[in-house]
Amino acid sequence: MKTKEPLFETSDQKPIQIFSKGHKEIGVNVVKSPVKLTILTMLKDSEMEFDEIVKNTGKSKSTVSVHLKALRNDGIISFKLDPEDQRKKIFYINSRFLGEIAVPEPFELEERKVGYLLENIINKDDSGAFDFSQLLFHTFRATLIQEGININPILYETGKKIGLAVYEHIKDDDLETFLKNVEEFWTEYGLGRIEVDIGNKIEIKTYDCFECELLPKTGRPECYLDKGIIETILSARLDKEFAITETKCFTMGDNYCLFEVEVVDN
Repeated sequence: MKTKEPLFETSDQKPIQIFSKGHKEIGVNVVKSPVKLTILTMLKDSEMEFDEIVKNTGKSKSTVSVHLKALRNDGIISFKLDPEDQRKKIFYINSRFLGEIAVPEPFELEERKVGYLLENIINKDDSGAFDFSQLLFHTFRATLIQEGININPILYETGKKIGLAVYEHIKDDDLETFLKNVEEFWTEYGLGRIEVDIGNKIEIKTYDCFECELLPKTGRPECYLDKGIIETILSARLDKEFAITETKCFTMGDNYCLFEVEVVDN
């Protein structure tokens, strides 16, 4: 039996990360250095003082200092002085994270093949009608995964813009009516089925998810467009800033997507 040959050589290389240059410059910054990538991964979660960065990278102070200076010169990070100790610098990311590029998948993903598209999208409805927008979006996302390209930050920002427009369409002064409008909108426009539970905390479940249900099992959440939409419409209606974490997803092997919503303390 002939062994299936990979499309590309596999590699343990970290994905390179792409950041904007800033509002006054054209272009992007591409970060490939493993040490710089480690530093930026830490700074995405929180601001960090120099000695903390040294401790968490396991590198010498001189090595970390060189990489921090290079990241500052590129405009990717900046620093401020610790208000409690002016001798200490606290570093933070100063530009927008746009995405990353990893080594492409070694084999062609099943979810990109014509047979899969025919079975799951085009021929799924016996009437012969199918949702072209779903075919387009699914194939686009699957191809990005195939090529190792992650544009999740851009999808998230796109979702936020869509959310502003959607909110104007579904808003209502009565909270119960508003939540019903959200659920009806999701169903009517083929986004799946959504359930919003507002109790001690806000949880949102989506079933038959337009964004991720047919995507490959990547082992990580992939609903960044939905995340942006949901975050924006809730923030607009409840007049609070929220942070949303997707804890379950079809791409993680779950039967629905689950978003946990937290109020952001200003």
